[in-house]
Amino acid sequence: MKIYTKRGDKGYTSLFGGSKVEKNDLRIQAYGTVDELNSVIGLGLTHPLSKKGSEILNEIQKQLFVLGADLATPQSKKTKVQRIKTDEIEQLESWIDTIDSSLPALTSFILPGGSKPGAYLHLARTVCRRAERHTVELKWNENISEETIIYLNRLSDLLFVLARFENQEAGLEETKWIPE
Repeated sequence: MKIYTKRGDKGYTSLFGGSKVEKNDLRIQAYGTVDELNSVIGLGLTHPLSKKGSEILNEIQKQLFVLGADLATPQSKKTKVQRIKTDEIEQLESWIDTIDSSLPALTSFILPGGSKPGAYLHLARTVCRRAERHTVELKWNENISEETIIYLNRLSDLLFVLARFENQEAGLEETKWIPE
């Protein structure tokens, strides 16, 4: 099987279920950014992380494949695809609560950076926010589940606390943003 099909050469791609859309379609923007987010997380995983961070991020990568398939499949299609549900959202919230309880309270904004894993997690957080914006825009135009937006919103929070956690585990202090 060849990796290239030439079907996209005219600027169109197919969704799960077979319908064709332009490659700049809102749905493609949303799940394409989720794919980008998954790649940034993969890049973060190439650096030494805590055991907890590695376990969580490996699970997140699997969930992002589900989210991408969810976004790539119109709700009206009979195509059988796994969808993001409240269970995954509750798991994110549990991880956030557990990790956040081990961190010092925030008293000011912090600048992204720190250790390599921490910096990549901050980058992943910003890509996640972009994926969320694209997904919200898609929601205003098409029928998609509320869970996709909630999931991305919680995931960006998780990535933030994970970045802080990995920097703490690396023994690095956070750089506070102090306005002049």
